[in-house]
Amino acid sequence: MPVPNKTIYVSDGDLPLYARAQELAGGNLSSAIAKALHRWVDVAEGLSEGYEDVTVRVGLGNGRNVRFTGVLVGEWTDATPSSLARYRVYQGRTGKYVMHVERSPEFVMVDGEGKPAGWKGYLGIGNIKYGESPKVATLEVVDTLDGLRDKVPPELFAMVERASRQPSVEELDI
Repeated sequence: MPVPNKTIYVSDGDLPLYARAQELAGGNLSSAIAKALHRWVDVAEGLSEGYEDVTVRVGLGNGRNVRFTGVLVGEWTDATPSSLARYRVYQGRTGKYVMHVERSPEFVMVDGEGKPAGWKGYLGIGNIKYGESPKVATLEVVDTLDGLRDKVPPELFAMVERASRQPSVEELDI
C-alpha cells in the first residue's frame, strides 16, 4: 500500500532542530515526528481528562527522570530517626497504578558489637562506626489495586482504595 506524502513547512530557525531529529532517528524523520506526535496527543488527551504530565526522579543519588501521564491518588511519608521514605501513588490513564518511593540518605551508627550506638555514638564514647547510604528512588507499575496492597503502607493503601471508588468524570444532567 502506498504511503501518502504530507508536506510540513519548517521555518529557517527550526531547520537545525529538524536536522538533529533526523540524525537521532537514524535518518527517518517521519518516525521521529510520529513518535513525538504520539507523545503530544497522549499528554494533551490526558490533560483534557484531568490527568497531569508527571516527571519523577528514579535511581541512586540524582538518578534519572521518568515521565508519565497520571493523577496522584495518595501520598504517605514514613519517618525513622535515621531515614525518611515518601510514597506516592498515581493512577495512569490505562487504570494501572504507579508507585514512586523516595528514600532519604540513611545514617547508621553502631558500636563495636554492631548494635545501635544510641546516645554514646552521638557523644563519641567508645568504639563507634558510622555509615550512610545515598538517597534512592524507585518506580513500579502495578496492574491492579490489589497488586498494590502489600507494596505500600496500609494507611496509604486505604487512601488509594478510597480514591479508586471515585469516578474520574461525573456527568451532570443539568
